[in-house]
Amino acid sequence: MSDQNLGIDMGDVGNTPTAEKVTNEGSAHAYFSAWDLHSYYGESYIVQGVNFDIHEGEIVALLGRNGAGKTTTLRSIARMDDPQLRHGEVWLDHEPLHTMDSWQASRKGVALVPEDRCIIPGLTVEENLTLSQIAPPIGWSIERIYEHFPRLAERRNQEGVTLSGGEQQMLAVARALARDVKLLLLDEPYEGLAPVIVHEIESILESVKKLGMTSIIVEQNAIAALHLADRAIILDMGEVVFNGTAQEVLDNKELRDEYLAI
Repeated sequence: MSDQNLGIDMGDVGNTPTAEKVTNEGSAHAYFSAWDLHSYYGESYIVQGVNFDIHEGEIVALLGRNGAGKTTTLRSIARMDDPQLRHGEVWLDHEPLHTMDSWQASRKGVALVPEDRCIIPGLTVEENLTLSQIAPPIGWSIERIYEHFPRLAERRNQEGVTLSGGEQQMLAVARALARDVKLLLLDEPYEGLAPVIVHEIESILESVKKLGMTSIIVEQNAIAALHLADRAIILDMGEVVFNGTAQEVLDNKELRDEYLAI
């Protein structure tokens, strides 16, 4: 289970506090930048000064042990109502996400695929996809989604919550791609899935990578995430302790032992 994920409402809430402005300038040329993020659940201080940049088209694996602050960082970037981002700035393609609510960040191209997938009960697969396109910006067409997710095409008239875990994960990713995505945030996409389904999800994410979509993936299956990613950022106790290439982490057993326990 991701850090601080229990009992948190994943819905959009329009009263997200604006973070206190930081004093540093960060990297003006980065496609995405997180500058000195400090995030809280109530009085629990989780993310403690996180900084990193991402170039357009990169896939970054955000790694660390349970409780390191990974999910909290993703949710802060997506501007969810919880946690509260009390200090710092988040920039995407020259847009200040830290001044926005989650629905505004979504319209600017941020798509969060949460660990619990948040498939809407009572709606079919196709209705879940169609609902995601009710407001602009529109991404992939339903027909294109079905080309890349043939299993969803077969189950288009089935209620989404009755799908298998792997199929629900496919639907959650497909629903994100139905929007015009600039930054795809994936929280534990392999969680609880059988190895054969993990392989299918990996194939889908490889396709997303080939499209050049900028992505951050949080995953306890660190080796799988590292094989997919260009770069890796490791968190420990809410702080960045490593920022480098994915291959560096794969090649450094001591680093993995210390921070990932793999």
